[in-house]
Amino acid sequence: MQRVRVSSHQAPVHKLGDSQMTLSPKFRFAAIQSSLSDPSLELELSRRGEPLIPGLPDDIALNCLLRLPVDSHAVCRAVCKRWYLLLGSKEWFFTWRKELGFHDPWLFVFAFHKCTGKIQWQVLDLTHFSWHTIPAMPCKDKVCPHGFRCVSIPHEGALFVCGGVISDVDCPLNLVLKYEMTKNRWTVMKKMITARSFFASGVIEGMIYVAGGNNTDLFELNSAEVLDPDKGIWRPIANMGTSMASYDAAVINGKLLVTEGWFWPFYFVPRGQIYDPKTDNWESMAAGLREGWTGSSIVIYGHLFVVTEHERTKLKVYDMDTDSWETVEGPPLPEQICKPFSVNCCDCKIYVVGRNLHVAVGHIFRLNPGSTLEKKWSFAVQWQVVDAPEAFSDLTPSSAQWQSPFN
Repeated sequence: MQRVRVSSHQAPVHKLGDSQMTLSPKFRFAAIQSSLSDPSLELELSRRGEPLIPGLPDDIALNCLLRLPVDSHAVCRAVCKRWYLLLGSKEWFFTWRKELGFHDPWLFVFAFHKCTGKIQWQVLDLTHFSWHTIPAMPCKDKVCPHGFRCVSIPHEGALFVCGGVISDVDCPLNLVLKYEMTKNRWTVMKKMITARSFFASGVIEGMIYVAGGNNTDLFELNSAEVLDPDKGIWRPIANMGTSMASYDAAVINGKLLVTEGWFWPFYFVPRGQIYDPKTDNWESMAAGLREGWTGSSIVIYGHLFVVTEHERTKLKVYDMDTDSWETVEGPPLPEQICKPFSVNCCDCKIYVVGRNLHVAVGHIFRLNPGSTLEKKWSFAVQWQVVDAPEAFSDLTPSSAQWQSPFN
């Protein structure tokens, strides 16, 4: 196991931008004005022969500057006027990155303060292992962070936050918010048809599906709906075969898998449902799949993996042919990653964000079959730990979503 120290000096966390958000009655969000720098000024500076980097053509210099980690922008803006113009506007900065085809992955972590319950987003640059923030998603009322569901559409650089619940009155929400990386701002989308919390969510072919959860009377729901992000329209889909809140969900082979999960001690066998958008039909989950789903899931190499919460936090993988789970070779989750944790993946790596926002990066390897007669692949994992700044010591993750925009 390899450990990576982000910074020995605990550098301050910088914000991507400021916000002045308004939304009533429960939330206030900013309508952020476009802050693109004046292109005419940039053109004038270039005509006066002021290079971005002395000795380099501007196209090469721009390619270099667009690789700067976001947490260094505040300092770098002081170098010269052209750097100030380029790095002073996140909208312009990301527009240039999009034009040049940059798609460095970021991990968006929805976290809350364990004492105050205040929610916030922290972003880990997976290339530089540096942290920064995005505009706040403030809430006047105290909410339960776990009641929200967050999904991302990486190739569009879009992050969605749906539902939630107000803690004081146990009132679920039907709010839907969208964060766009290129604009560095939150916008309010059309509300869900049904207010819900602790529900399942997933993205299939660019469409956002939600199902189940708790309603305003805290009864479990069997309803489900889908959002077309381009049109901003929700429509109902077939109801689930049973009413239940969701413990975890995953999308595999174009289907949404929903499980209510195990609760310790294991008094009740968990239920599970699978939705096929092609037929608009739900079916019961296989017994081995739902009974072995004892943690947070990710899909890699077309296989469903789970970071277990009860079996020494080992990683295991589901075998569809035998309806059984197998332990992945390698060590368990590093001890520094304390529960509760949130899990996501990018390419062939698993990112597990634990309490205090320390991150375990699991490299998944496919092992060749032992013989020519054996067709089944097996897997192994190696872990490394990215330590978070001490400033995050009171933060607990509720969700983690990766973005690799502009693919």
